[in-house]
Amino acid sequence: MRTDPTVQHLRIGQDLLRGRRARRKFAAAVILALVATAAGLAAPLLVKEVISSYSRGGSITAPAVLVGGAALGSTAGSAASGYLLARLGEDMLFRIRQRVMAHALRLPVSTVRSLGTGDLVARITSDAMLLRAVVDTGVVQLPLAALTVAFTLLVMATLDWILVLVTAGSFVVAGIAVAFVLKGVRRSTADQQEAVGVLAQQFTAHLSALTTIKAHRSEQHAADRLGDEAAAVQATSLRAARLESLIAPVMGLGQQVALVSVITSGGFRLAGTQLTTPDFAAFLLYLLQLVQPALVIATGMGRLQAGLAARARLNDVLALPQEGDGAVTAAAVQRQDEAAIVFDKVAFAYAGEPVLHHLSFTVPRTGLTALVGPSGAGKSTSLALIVRFMHPTEGTIRVLGRDVREWTLDELRHRIAYVDQQFGLLEGTVRHNLQLGRHQPFDDSSLTAVLETVGLLEDIQALPHGLETVLGRDNDLSGGQRQRMALARALLSDAEIILFDEPTSQLDSINEKRLRAVMDRLAADRTVVIVAHRLSTVQHAHHIVMIADGTATASGTHRELLDRSPLYRELVASQALASG
Repeated sequence: MRTDPTVQHLRIGQDLLRGRRARRKFAAAVILALVATAAGLAAPLLVKEVISSYSRGGSITAPAVLVGGAALGSTAGSAASGYLLARLGEDMLFRIRQRVMAHALRLPVSTVRSLGTGDLVARITSDAMLLRAVVDTGVVQLPLAALTVAFTLLVMATLDWILVLVTAGSFVVAGIAVAFVLKGVRRSTADQQEAVGVLAQQFTAHLSALTTIKAHRSEQHAADRLGDEAAAVQATSLRAARLESLIAPVMGLGQQVALVSVITSGGFRLAGTQLTTPDFAAFLLYLLQLVQPALVIATGMGRLQAGLAARARLNDVLALPQEGDGAVTAAAVQRQDEAAIVFDKVAFAYAGEPVLHHLSFTVPRTGLTALVGPSGAGKSTSLALIVRFMHPTEGTIRVLGRDVREWTLDELRHRIAYVDQQFGLLEGTVRHNLQLGRHQPFDDSSLTAVLETVGLLEDIQALPHGLETVLGRDNDLSGGQRQRMALARALLSDAEIILFDEPTSQLDSINEKRLRAVMDRLAADRTVVIVAHRLSTVQHAHHIVMIADGTATASGTHRELLDRSPLYRELVASQALASG
């Protein structure tokens, strides 16, 4: 899939430290973590002082209090630092999710369909959560753990450098083994998230077709297919789990080898008076304390690899090119007698399959134009090309006197109201759905009037909260109600061109008459283009374009086409003007 090389990829450091407030929080988290680390490093030396004081017969109260204070300080510093990092991480994830979602909404429709909605959802949910590990682990914990290990070894060296060499040798061997394991963790995590995306897409698609599945008694078959995808997720997850499960035991083995080696070597050095008992006790405490940061480094590297794999998947989305404005030119002055839409030898192919072949037709500045033809002729594709959901492979399309590529998308779609076959509604209030895309809201009287015009007012008033009812889930609309809601939205638009794709497919005869009256009113001073299959809709159109096999075979009024187009006569006779 084509990518945009100029896109700015996610930069964890920049995204994490955006703004002065975030930088202050990060600085505080680092300081607290350093304080906690210093307190933890001081504790064994203080224990050594307790033992030395006791051996000399002195008071151990003061050093014992200091040991307790160091332990409490280390705990409190770690807790406060962890909370601040958690806040920073959640703020970063919020911004990243916003950025990825905004980018996805600006992708071409064909790109979104190719990726799949379920996969995109998986990226802003599970992938984003894995990315959090980069903050939790990679930004502070890993550097501090490495610093703790270095300082711990340094202090241990002041106690007995020979035992430090024994300790380091044991952990180096374990570290080499862990490094080999980590090589496969990132690859396994990427495969796991890919499988999760496929499962999410399949499950989303099955839920969207739930009524069809139930009508065909196919629940078990659908569950089996989803089970296969879930098994793929399980297989990739187990591969990653097997690798990650090796990290802690390998590091534990290194600790045990180091502990046995140090006790054995230390025993000989104690017997030879080369090491004192307080120093040996402090050394053992440091050795035990060394395990935790060493384990953080080992397991943290695994989590870091998973987070980096998730970042790569999010960057893949951000690298996809958004809809472009093309070569925008200055607005042309349009004459009122100029055609609203002109197709000139337009060709289009979808996934390599030709759909339109040198399609040419003209839509007048005002009036109702109907695009008719057999199913698959390219009628709906033509509407999608006008609004630039897709782009022709050959030829030109002119809208309101300008090549469609010379409009900015915002200007073009501001002048066009498009009602597709799905009559899509957002999960939001009735008011929000009616005013979609408008910056200035309508008052209730305007909304009520347009709902009355399309015959939907009583249905909306019957909802639990009227205009404030949230549509979707428990309060959804029927197919016919969705159509009328989409029509109401078009009526509220001030667009110069109105495009309808099969607007009567789910309307009864009463509401179809109401629709024709509305379209006639719109067509009086605007351009109305309708893809239609019902003869009652086609007959009263001012202009009809007959499309077959991706090209325009005839155009004119209903009567003119009956006289000179055999295919049109056949379609009218059979009432088979199906959607394209």
